[in-house]
Amino acid sequence: MDISVVIPLFNEAESLPELYSWIERVMKENNFSFEVIFVNDGSTDNSWKVITELSHKSENVKGIKFRRNYGKSPALFCGFKEAKGDVVITMDADLQDSPDEIPSLYKMIVCEGYDLVSGYKQKRYDPLSKTIPTKLFNATARKISGIKNLHDFNCGLKAYRKDVVKNIEVYGEMHRYIPYLAKNAGFDKIGEKVVHHQARKYGKSKFGINRFVNGYLDLITLWFLSSFGKKPMHVFGFLGSIMFFIGFLSVLAIGVNKLIDLSNNVYHNLITDSPWFYIALTTMMIGTQMFLAGFIADLVSRSSSQRNDYQIEEYIKCEK
Repeated sequence: MDISVVIPLFNEAESLPELYSWIERVMKENNFSFEVIFVNDGSTDNSWKVITELSHKSENVKGIKFRRNYGKSPALFCGFKEAKGDVVITMDADLQDSPDEIPSLYKMIVCEGYDLVSGYKQKRYDPLSKTIPTKLFNATARKISGIKNLHDFNCGLKAYRKDVVKNIEVYGEMHRYIPYLAKNAGFDKIGEKVVHHQARKYGKSKFGINRFVNGYLDLITLWFLSSFGKKPMHVFGFLGSIMFFIGFLSVLAIGVNKLIDLSNNVYHNLITDSPWFYIALTTMMIGTQMFLAGFIADLVSRSSSQRNDYQIEEYIKCEK
C-alpha cells in the first residue's frame, strides 16, 4: 500500500464527508493505493456515525473509536499502530490542511529520501493571539531540539516513512514534538514543506491557550529524557557536587573566621551568628538531596523495562 492517512478528530462530524471526498479524489488522480484511518477521540457529536457511513461506502476507510477523550497524541499512536502504508500522512480533520499537498509530501519521502517532512503554514488564517505565541514556541523548540530547519513543529500535516511511525512512541501531549522524537530515535533526515493553510470552515478550535504552557513543559521533559533519561545521576550528581562545593567553601569561611576570632581573643562570636553557617547548612542539605534523587532515578532507570530500548535498524549475523 502506498499511503496511510491518519486523521485524529474530536467533534468534526460536519467536515468529515467533505474531507474524505477530497482525499479520495487526490488519491485516484495520482493512482495511489491508500487507506484513511479516522481516530475518533471521544467525540460527543455524530462523528462516529459519519465515519461508519463512510466505511460502508468505501473499503479504504478505517475507524478507531475511543471510549473517551484521551488527546491527540494517543490518537496518533493508535493510528500509527494500524497504518500499513509505505508513507504515513497525518492531517487534522477541520479542513485547514489541504489534501492537495499529499502527492508532493509523498514524493519528498519516496524520491528525495526524507524520513519525515513537516508542513509549514507560512501564511496562517489564525488570530494574533494564536500566531504570536506559536512563533515563540517554535523558536524555543528549534533551539532545544537542534532541528534548525523547522518553522512549525506543531503543524498537523506531516509525512513519514513507515519505519519512523513504527519506531517512535507518541504519548502524553508529545505530538507537538514528533520531529524531536524521530531525531532521538535516529531518523535525522527531517525536511519541511510550505503548505497551504485554509480558514476553518466548520465548528471552532478545540485548543486553548493552555496548550502553550503545556507545550513548554513537555519540551523540557523531552529534553531532559533525551539528554539524561538513561543517566540521571549525571545531572543530579553534578548539581549535588556544586552544592557540596559551595557548602565546603562556606565551612572553610566559618573556620577561618573562628581562627581569626580566637587569635584576637574574641570568644563571644558564635558560629551560628555567621551567614556562612546557614549557607553551608542549606547547600549541604540540598547537595545530599540531589545525590539521593540521582541514585533513586538511576535505580528506576536500571529497573525500567525500556532501559535497553535502543533503535536498531539492521543486524549483521554470522552464518554457521
